[in-house]
Amino acid sequence: MTLLNEKKILLGITGGIAAYKSIELVRLLKKSGAQVQVVLTKGALAFVTPMTLQAVSGLPVRTSLLDPEAEAGMGHIELAKWADLILIAPASADFMARQAAGMADDLLTTLCLATESPVIIAPAMNQAMWKHPATQHNLSTLIERNITTVGPDSGAQACGDIGYGRMSEPNAIFNQVVNFFSKPTSAPSENTPLQGQHWMITAGPTMEAIDPVRFISNHSSGKMGYALANAAAKLGAKVTLISGPVPLEAPKNITTVKILSALDMLAACRQISHENQVDVFIGAAAVADFRIQDIATQKMKKQSNTDEMQLNLIKNPDIIATVVAESMAKFVVGFAAETQNVIAYAQDKLAKKGLDLIVANDVSRKDIGFNQDQNEVTVVGKNTTWSPEKADKTELASLLVQFIRQQNQ
Repeated sequence: MTLLNEKKILLGITGGIAAYKSIELVRLLKKSGAQVQVVLTKGALAFVTPMTLQAVSGLPVRTSLLDPEAEAGMGHIELAKWADLILIAPASADFMARQAAGMADDLLTTLCLATESPVIIAPAMNQAMWKHPATQHNLSTLIERNITTVGPDSGAQACGDIGYGRMSEPNAIFNQVVNFFSKPTSAPSENTPLQGQHWMITAGPTMEAIDPVRFISNHSSGKMGYALANAAAKLGAKVTLISGPVPLEAPKNITTVKILSALDMLAACRQISHENQVDVFIGAAAVADFRIQDIATQKMKKQSNTDEMQLNLIKNPDIIATVVAESMAKFVVGFAAETQNVIAYAQDKLAKKGLDLIVANDVSRKDIGFNQDQNEVTVVGKNTTWSPEKADKTELASLLVQFIRQQNQ
């Protein structure tokens, strides 16, 4: 039996140069046993031909909502019911906007509105179009509706620009489809899609002692990590929250482990992952990069003969890199709190630490981040980037957990 044996996949192709990649995608799906029905939008017809797609799919290609011949056979409503999965690759900025608005002005948008089957989209567009707030708003809307995204990737584009917006390669999209159909048949209920999963989340600052009364720390309030823990628990996950010293109430129905230092946090991560399988790890804590080499056992007194004090600092372990290196979790999400070159530094950390996703935010801003109730972030992955609008941390945490769930399927 092949990977996608007899699975019915409706492949929508919208207008864009990346449409040529969809021919290879059809071939991969067919080779794995799937039935593939191709639907081309008017824009897609400028880049690929129905005859080519019919040859590789083995089925007549649909292009029109009001095709009398097609409606006499498999009408558009029947076609929407036929599909086990609707896959749109490439998904243009225009299509995403119309899909987010709930429009049904052509065959493909009508099918998406009429189907009860899951939908996966692979966005593809110019890098400036991808970054535009309107596109990111539409993306957030689609994710809230449980539409899964693949990509886009970063690189050189047909127009000469360089950046995120390239459609993911056919193999990456194919793997996402395989992963979707590989999910257990006894799936959790709609209200608790994370049931059966264990999420470990770190939050707040760490406190590195100098002497019995002084310490090194930072301005992290822990609000983002606590909000993420609550959001994951509401969706049915078993959540272990490892928290630095913050004045927040421990969330109900969540196991909370209180720690002080970075070494304490790492020890807690190791113990929890040793005792329980961890499906998702989110490192939302602001861990101190350095600690005192020799902690004084007594309070360090001011010296009358000098106005200076020298402290020798040594590096703390990189907790999230250690989580990856020691395979403490199946899916690892990091946070990057930066004050400049936010996205570039996040991409560098993603690659160097081997993370699945990283959430980057600009902590130099006074309206978001540390000690604020709101945040604005960009999520970067190997094949995706997503920038939801500025929002209350509780609302943002819910969106982030949904996004992580989709990327981890």
